[in-house]
Amino acid sequence: MELVLGSVLPQPTHAPQRLHEAMRYAVLGGGKRVRPLLVFAAGEIVDAPAERLQYAAAAVELIHAYSLVHDDMPCMDDDALRRGKPTVHVQYDDATALLVGDALQTLAFDVLASHTLADETRDQLHMLKTLARASGSHGMAGGQAIDLAAVGKQLTLPELEMMHILKTGALIRASVELGSYCGMPMEAPAREKLDRFAKCIGLAFQVVDDILDVEADSATLGKTAGKDAAADKPTYVALLGLKEAKLHAAELRQEALSCLAEFGERGRRLQELADFIVKRTF
Repeated sequence: MELVLGSVLPQPTHAPQRLHEAMRYAVLGGGKRVRPLLVFAAGEIVDAPAERLQYAAAAVELIHAYSLVHDDMPCMDDDALRRGKPTVHVQYDDATALLVGDALQTLAFDVLASHTLADETRDQLHMLKTLARASGSHGMAGGQAIDLAAVGKQLTLPELEMMHILKTGALIRASVELGSYCGMPMEAPAREKLDRFAKCIGLAFQVVDDILDVEADSATLGKTAGKDAAADKPTYVALLGLKEAKLHAAELRQEALSCLAEFGERGRRLQELADFIVKRTF
């Protein structure tokens, strides 16, 4: 993915050099690449060629990277550390960070539209729509808006889950869906099982993030630890307690794995990623 992302990102020697350098700084050299991995793992279920999956995966990661750049800005979470290095607005400046996010977002759709990723044109259009919806007010951006409005408030578990279904889960679900459209057609029941897997694992990802924000240190996480509690943000740990949050993550993992049973060996990579997401320590 590092090679693919490096190839689709503008070269820093091309004007405007500072913007292109900052875009590469934001994307390359760090991150778990969970969303690209999910694209590839879902692609194994439908025998999708890697040549297609790599561009779908790059598009999702570009959206994720843009969201982190904007999320770290002073008007949002105001964080100074991301992926073990200074955030983009700290390394460059606020205006450059804003433009980096804008440019990465549009580049993601450029990448999706510039390569043949599905056998049917309507399927590729659906992929574009899927990523757009997952990124906008009905997905990631909407979840972030709810998150900002919830600071200092006590949410119920359904309210907290709805926030994270949008903020974190939407892009994870889109990753799985994009991968599944790069290969052989799927029947509706199988696609529903795959989407249920993605929904569960998207929620589990956020539960574990909340746990790590309490248990891990900044050096391990590559970002500022304890910032959610300091900002009085609603989290699974604050709502459920640490022990119950861990049990909830384990339950979500188990439900996610049960959705993969019918795929057999073809779902093995998704199973492994579910394990990684829930058991990770960073």
